[in-house]
Order: sequence, then structure tokens, then C-alpha cells
Amino acid sequence: MLLQERYRLIKLIGKGGFCTTFLAVDEGQFPPIPCVIQEFSLANQKLEFLGQKAQLLKELGKHPQIPNLVASFPQNQYFYLVQEFIEGNNLAQVIEEEGAFNETQIWQLLEDVLPVIKYISDRNAIHRDIKPQNIIRSPKQENFILVDFGTAKIVTELDQLISENSIGSPEYAAPEQTKGKAVFASDLYSLGVTCIYLLTQISPFDLFDIANNCWVWQQYLTNRVSDRLTQILDKLLQNTVSDRFQSADAVMEAMGIELKVKNLKCKIPKLPWQCLHTYSQCLSSVNTLSISPDSNILASGSDDKIIRLWDLNRRKLFANLSGHSQAITSVAFNPNGEILATASDDKTIKLWELKTFKEIFTLRGHSHTVKSIAFSPDGQILASGSWDKNIKLWNVNTGAEICTLTGHQLQISSVAFSPQGQLLASASFDRTIRLWQLAAIETAQGELPNRPCYTLSGILSGHTRAVLTIAFSPDGKVLATGSDDNTIKLWEVNTGRLISTMFGHSWSVVAIAFTVDGETLISASWDKTVKLWRVSTKEEIATLCGHGDSVSAVAVSQVAQLIASGSRDKTIKLWQLVEQQGS
Repeated sequence: MLLQERYRLIKLIGKGGFCTTFLAVDEGQFPPIPCVIQEFSLANQKLEFLGQKAQLLKELGKHPQIPNLVASFPQNQYFYLVQEFIEGNNLAQVIEEEGAFNETQIWQLLEDVLPVIKYISDRNAIHRDIKPQNIIRSPKQENFILVDFGTAKIVTELDQLISENSIGSPEYAAPEQTKGKAVFASDLYSLGVTCIYLLTQISPFDLFDIANNCWVWQQYLTNRVSDRLTQILDKLLQNTVSDRFQSADAVMEAMGIELKVKNLKCKIPKLPWQCLHTYSQCLSSVNTLSISPDSNILASGSDDKIIRLWDLNRRKLFANLSGHSQAITSVAFNPNGEILATASDDKTIKLWELKTFKEIFTLRGHSHTVKSIAFSPDGQILASGSWDKNIKLWNVNTGAEICTLTGHQLQISSVAFSPQGQLLASASFDRTIRLWQLAAIETAQGELPNRPCYTLSGILSGHTRAVLTIAFSPDGKVLATGSDDNTIKLWEVNTGRLISTMFGHSWSVVAIAFTVDGETLISASWDKTVKLWRVSTKEEIATLCGHGDSVSAVAVSQVAQLIASGSRDKTIKLWQLVEQQGS
């Protein structure tokens, strides 16, 4: 059988659940090279779900001990994943030929595989089928490769509510996984069972005493192992999840080993971004940032109720604005840089004249925390999103409320105008993004309407947890969204089509922004990092590290290649792309 006129299926090598695995060759290469193809029936799984799995495998395949995802495509009511072929024997074959492992080999296995499991769980995924057959000893790389991600999945909050069918191999699956409730620690349990099988060469079914509900693997050892290894394996094998190691980090700490940092085989080009300066005068968590249109001023808002203005040229704090009674949640400059808007947990919005630092208006009307504000491109309208589930539009010239937009089922976390001002986007904890279209309402010249001027034109859904941040590309054709599900999604604005889901952050994505040319997307996460993504290829191109706590805000200069990031560590960092000298 020939797929896509290049991938020829050679041999069936595995079948289970909804997935069939084949050894194949890629005839599009010369000479043809071997590959592994997994086949999923579209009758049993949705194409959207399988597309998300392909995105996950593409991200996981960056690790040197996980096979690359070569291609993915639907064909004839099936969906296919084409993965790199890994030479070598799996561990079931190894012990068949060489006999049971000794303690040194088990330590080696744990030290080699635990960082891979950490890499997987850091991307909010669970393998769900770790067993000897899925660990290959590679003669080329002289380490162990984890394969067969056909049952891997991204963890979402829905998993706490919905049970799935039992997935994985019964001999190696954790008790909670057999009940359809796999957690991160389930992979650690399977690794523990793999280890005791390798030590005894006896089926795990025979190593468990059902009558006494405990493992008796030590009784079957031919060579004694140390008490230290026994304690680690016993904790990996605990039936109750809370009694087990909760993370690969915890196991490695118990082993006394450090995580080995290895180069990702995708060879992501690391741009020479450098931290130029750190502002440390903030007295509490930095929640929000905005850079003025002329790139001279950085505004920040913090938990201490203070709005700080920083001179980006002299790298100094030059003004404090106070007046809010609770934490500052959002700051925004108007298009000409003469007005600063600030929002707060105190349910109000304030407009400030930057020349005099005087308050112009206090906008009242929301009944709960105001979490996001944005000026329209002409600077005449200010939009605000609140935890009262409402969006309000305000006349910037008079401070009057224009209208209230309703429809979200839960708190609103972010609002943004398209560059042309024809669309307003809103994000919510209800996992949706709503697009509001500017209505054609005639008014006297120079006047703004005092009735609704935006109407709902579309709803985007696909995130599995709260949508926390949104941003339009400079040309208005793409909408980027960041979520509590640790992912970033890119949407085609005109059609509402999902373009891509980007994985990489290990915790909630709370802030995103495009560079002025639209070629790069910047994201901030509670995982303490800022990441840069190439929009055209959807690939991660750099990770900026240095904050000691969650990164909560990013802002991008419209003039210089400058990024500002704010964190719960009470600092603001300035990052700049430094041109490399020479070749």
C-alpha cells in the first residue's frame, strides 16, 4: 500500500486500541529510508483531535530521545502519523537475548529515561504506554529512546470530569489509568513496573500479590539490589497516586542526579536576545506592561496599586501614578501617546494625561474586577473587559459609557481591537473568543454613538481551558490566543479557521504580543519564561529565561527591537535583539 504517493507500508508491527502501526519506507527519499507509520480510523477519532496529537508529537519530537514526526495527513477515512525509524532493539528483545538487567543497568535506564518523561510532562502530556517494548536501546546514540506515542495525550481540566476507556498495556498501566483517569504520575508507575520486569524477567502479573494487594518483585530477584534502589522502585509502584512520586524531578532528586540538559535535535536557531536591563524598584508583583507609541516610555501596573512610568532611554523610573484602591490589572497608551488608561481590581478605569500626570476621568460601571482595556486604533473608544462577564465601550473624549456587550458565560480576561478597528475580540474563562463587528451607525460628524456600535459576528472555540490573552497581528489577518491549557492558537480572522496550535510552555500562557512586522509572536507564561515564535512556520525560535517567578506581562516596542517582560518576582526585564558581528 502506498500513501501520499511516497510512503509504502511494508509490515504490520503493532495493533491496539484505535491505532495500527506499520514499518514503512519513504520512497520520496533516495535511497528510500525506513519510517514508522501509525494509522488511526477517522470513524473512531475526530480529525481535530488527531491534528492536535500531530502538533503534540511535532513538539515532543524535538527531544533527541523521542522520534521525529516526519508527516501527518488524512487519507481514505484514516489519519496517518509518519515518524522517524529508530534503529536498535527494544528492551523486551534485549533481555530476551541478554538476560535480566542488573542494578547498574536499572540506574542507567532511570537516569536516561526520567528526563524524557519530564520533557513530556512539562508539555502537559502523558505517554500512557511506557513498557519495555516501547523503549529502544539505540546503538548509535548509546542511550534509550522512548517510542510509540499513539496513546499519548494532552492533559486538560476535562480529564478530571470525564473517564475514558482503559488505554495502555494492562501489565504496565497504573491503577488509575485502567479506570480511564491517567495522571502524570501514571507514566512513573509504568516506568517502575518496567524496571522490576527487567530485573526479574517475570511478567508483572506474576509479580503482584492480588490477595495482599502488593508487589512481591523482590522475592523473584536472582541478584540482590541495594536498599536505595528498592525504596525508589517501591515508591514508583505505589497503587495510591498520592503515595507515589509526583514528578520525574522528584524521582531524580531522590536518586541524587541532576537533569542533563541536551540539545534539541530540531536545532532551533537561538537568536542573540540579551537582557539589557532589569528594573527592580517594583515593590510587588508586576501584572501589566505597555510601551508608548514612540517607544520612550514603559508603563507598568502592580499589586501595590501604583502605576509606574519608566524612561526607556535613560532606564530610570520617572513618575508614579496613584489613585486606584486595589491592584492594577491593565495599562494601555492611546495611539498618540498622550493618554494612559489604567484598569484595576477596584472595578474602575482611569484616564491620565501624560504631560501633567493628572487624572482626566474615572470610568465606573463594571460590577467586578476590570482585567483588560484597549484603545480603538483612532483613539476615540476604550474597550474594557471585566470579571462581571461584560465588555463596555467608553467615549474617551467625554468619559461616557457608549454600550455594554454581553454573551460570555464566564469572566472576561482580555480584549483587543483589530488594527483597522472593524473588529473587537474578547477572551473568556468560558474557553471561547468572541469577535464583535463594528456596526454602521450614522451620527453627526465628530460624534460617537451612545448606543451599541459592535455586534457579535463569530465565536471561536478550541481551547480546553480558560482563554487568558489575545492579540491581532499587525495586518489584522491573524488572531493569536493564549490559554490556561498551556497552548497558543493562531486563528484566521476572516474565516475563524484554526491555523495552528503551538506547544512549548509548561504552564498557563498569560500574555502575547506580535512584533511590528508581524513575523514574530512573543508569549509569556507562568512557567517563568518568555518565548518567541516564528509566525510563518509556527516554530519556537528562542526562550528568554531569567525571571525568578511567573512572567505575567509582555510589551513590544513599535520602534526598536525591544521586549519588556514583567513578573511576580517584582522585576521588569528589557530584552533586545543584538546583531551578531562577523559571520
